[in-house]
Amino acid sequence: MTATRIVIFAKAPVAGSVKTRLIPLLGAEGAAQLAATMLQATVAHAIDAGLGTPELCASPDHGDPAWKDLLPENLQLTDQGPGDLGKRLATAALRVTGTGERLLLIGTDCPALDGNHLRTAASQLDTYDAVLFPAEDGGYVLLGLNRFDPTLFHGIAWSTDGVAKETMKRIATLGWTLFVGPTLRDIDEPNDLDPA
Repeated sequence: MTATRIVIFAKAPVAGSVKTRLIPLLGAEGAAQLAATMLQATVAHAIDAGLGTPELCASPDHGDPAWKDLLPENLQLTDQGPGDLGKRLATAALRVTGTGERLLLIGTDCPALDGNHLRTAASQLDTYDAVLFPAEDGGYVLLGLNRFDPTLFHGIAWSTDGVAKETMKRIATLGWTLFVGPTLRDIDEPNDLDPA
């Protein structure tokens, strides 16, 4: 059975540089604390999924003091490297799929994305070329891949409500099969914290 690697894309939870759209509601320190809590929850879910050692793809690089005391030892650490989000995601996806592993690419903004979701996504890669779990805001919270193509990442208008649809369209253009999972809620804006 082909190994599946969970790669968590994350920014260090430094006050003033993360969850900036939540700062008016929570303050810089509160937004950073929320980011740290969501990061730790995401890592715990990734470990709980039982798919092998998860990888944290960090910005700034994982040697930065901002990461100190945040991460468990059973985590592989890599750096996101330079470029816009699309370039950094593409670099990670190519690196993992290039080793023959399958990839589950996730962020830290979706507390609802748990170990069961991750196991489901991995199992769907037995049948499908790609797996995508949409976000309520039009993005996605998980992208699973059996193979790499740069068109999935280049020229995407990130942080807009069309990211998931555009990615699905590009997967269809490639002729790949796609499993679409449940739509989940990201925590990016003050309204996202309202449970209603």
